[in-house]
Amino acid sequence: MSIIDKPSTFGRFAWPILAWVVALIFFFPIFWLVFTSFKTDADAVKPEFLFKFTPTLENYTNMTENYDYWRFAINSVITATFATLFALVVGIPAAYAMAFNPSRHTKDILMWMLSTKMLPAAAVLYPMTFLTKNFLGIFDTHFLVILVLCLINLPIVVWMLFTYFKEIPKEIIEASKMDGVTTWGEIKDILVPLAWGGVASTALLTFIFCWNEAYWTVRLTTIDAATLSKLIEGNRAPEGLFFGRLSAVSTAAVGPIIVLGWFCQKQLVRGLTFGAVK
Repeated sequence: MSIIDKPSTFGRFAWPILAWVVALIFFFPIFWLVFTSFKTDADAVKPEFLFKFTPTLENYTNMTENYDYWRFAINSVITATFATLFALVVGIPAAYAMAFNPSRHTKDILMWMLSTKMLPAAAVLYPMTFLTKNFLGIFDTHFLVILVLCLINLPIVVWMLFTYFKEIPKEIIEASKMDGVTTWGEIKDILVPLAWGGVASTALLTFIFCWNEAYWTVRLTTIDAATLSKLIEGNRAPEGLFFGRLSAVSTAAVGPIIVLGWFCQKQLVRGLTFGAVK
């Protein structure tokens, strides 16, 4: 009996300790980012001030007064929110059609959509910039950023929603058709409520991806539609990086999304495990 009990006793202490170690490893970069944001640019690069220094809010004051932080933050909220909404508006009907009305090419289409994520962004940067600047005239606009963010995240949206919708019994949709429910009614009144956990987690992940996107938001904007990624990139000069200011701006950029993920973690976990247990 004691031989059987020993492994369980060991596991009861070992697994929580291991979980805490892994959590601390992942949390440490965030802690160090916030920690460094309270140092001056000079103190941030001096080894003697690694832990012992005089905290200051100078970086945050400079960020709000001289760098117009709120304008960049509002642009991030606008572009991430509308890109997520548009991706869902397109992705939900597409996933519905593939899940409940599949053809022999459905799997090929899904694989093709996923393969577009493997396209090197640098390969289409020049034609994208040339077209939007010289022909379409939409360079550095919210419309362009929203469109690009929507398109680059659409494959993930369709794939995730397709997986969630496949877990819903097809008989429910067939019964609604017999009752005369329209396609829009099936999606709005039956499909989305049944798969709400999956839809919510897809929306949350898409919003995070849009918020964190840096490559396109930095290169397709200058001033008007610039997001927080552009503000972070602006803390670079020929002399080097201003680590104190850079840490403060980065903290202000990742802070809202970390808080959002913290409050929505239950919904996120529920959505990501949707259909795992029947």
